[in-house]
Amino acid sequence: MTKRIQRWLTVLVTALMVAFSVQVMANEATTTTSSEQLGESMVKQEVIGFAGADYWRAVKDGEKGYTTSGWPEHDVLISVPGQTWYILKEKWMSPLGAMAIFGSLVMVTLAYFVVGPLKLSKPKTGRKIQRWSRMDRALHWSLAFTFLTLGFSGLTLVYGKNFIKPIVPTEVWGWIIYAAKQYHNYMGPLFAIILLFVVVKWWRKSIFNKVDIDWFKKMGGMVGKHKGSHPKAGFSNGGEKALFWLLAFFGVFIVVSGFVLDFPIFGQTRRHMELSNLVHMISALILICGFIFHIYIGLFGMEAGLDGMVTGEVDETWAREHHSEWYEEVKDLPENQPGYSESQQHEVKSKPSSNA
Repeated sequence: MTKRIQRWLTVLVTALMVAFSVQVMANEATTTTSSEQLGESMVKQEVIGFAGADYWRAVKDGEKGYTTSGWPEHDVLISVPGQTWYILKEKWMSPLGAMAIFGSLVMVTLAYFVVGPLKLSKPKTGRKIQRWSRMDRALHWSLAFTFLTLGFSGLTLVYGKNFIKPIVPTEVWGWIIYAAKQYHNYMGPLFAIILLFVVVKWWRKSIFNKVDIDWFKKMGGMVGKHKGSHPKAGFSNGGEKALFWLLAFFGVFIVVSGFVLDFPIFGQTRRHMELSNLVHMISALILICGFIFHIYIGLFGMEAGLDGMVTGEVDETWAREHHSEWYEEVKDLPENQPGYSESQQHEVKSKPSSNA
């Protein structure tokens, strides 16, 4: 009975949130359209009265002017194709991006209440298996921190005018948007460097094989009739590998487009900047939605799912059930035996070889 009530409450809350979001977007679109039409009308009256209709008709038709500057597009007074970029960004990308992020949050919420987290089939044994080194954990958390903070600052730049600006003083909003822009610009290159290290360090562990096909067929044993079946997996399962390559692929698009936007000193035209802006937004939104599910699995969707990235060790039961093939490979290693410590491991590594 309690579970049924929880499900109905979840559905009700979700429906209300969706309805509220649709209403907000509709009101915003109406207000924005009215303001833009009024502004465009006033601007048209001013410019036509100042220079004449024939002059501005020629400008809109793409007729170039004259300038002593040799910089690309300095002879273009009005970039008419830029209106296409504005429409794609403001009328399509921003609303659809908000719906995608909101939809991902709703899906993981429903997954938690309707499907529930994946529990271990057997009790923990207390025996620890080494999984992640300190370097691995440092790379993971560094990438997580930069990605999440860049995501928040980027979303502030895109959506802040709708959700933050109306409720804070103008001076405060000015400082918020300035800080978000500066942080995004300076932290972006650091994200690119960390991403490069992550790809180089982990790509070998993320090569797909036949075992991953069965893992995907059973949906990782997390949902449906296969829930709790714990399909076989190596060090990384199919889902982890898919997430890694998603990060590597769209991460490249984010980094390249970000550098084009961050350093507009290499002859980029407005077309290059506009295209880079759209590529940057689309790639970032895809990764944000993907990592919403990753964070859900680590924090709520799987029992003891976060242990490995916090301590570097996982329980024997967790290793056997979720990464059985990897467990069979490493269970007999010295570092995975009871009573073995990192100090002993250091002593073994530093001890001179008997063949020296």
